[in-house]
Amino acid sequence: MVTEITISYKPKFDIAERPVVRTGADALNQFILGFNRETMMIQEEFLVLYLNRANAVLGLFKASKGGLTGTVADIRLILSVGLKLLATSVILAHNHPSGNLKPSLADQELTGKLYEAGRLMDIKVVDHLIVSPTGGCYSFADNGLL
Repeated sequence: MVTEITISYKPKFDIAERPVVRTGADALNQFILGFNRETMMIQEEFLVLYLNRANAVLGLFKASKGGLTGTVADIRLILSVGLKLLATSVILAHNHPSGNLKPSLADQELTGKLYEAGRLMDIKVVDHLIVSPTGGCYSFADNGLL
């Protein structure tokens, strides 16, 4: 006997009502809705915003939740969600509880791996944001790291 696999997508809003991401501020506004504001100063979270060809939001996925100094984001899981949603691009974000917005070497390596893996799947990594619990934000794209 073989296990049957089903894929479903149940959007919570009408297609015409999807938010559109045109700027980094638009993306940050979507991510702020997804981060747990009560634990941003003590736990790292990694979120992914999936977009269609028109940059309309398909969904926001909490890829991982970790500890004070790190979290593990699984590239296969992140891209598998993107494939299921038929996303054409993604924006990544995670928080640094310390408030330090400088990307670590691990942040840069993960971004590079996701960029390359996404390229193979025709899912473009548009940006990776590091968000501070105090409201600041670092953009990999704006700083030439993508």
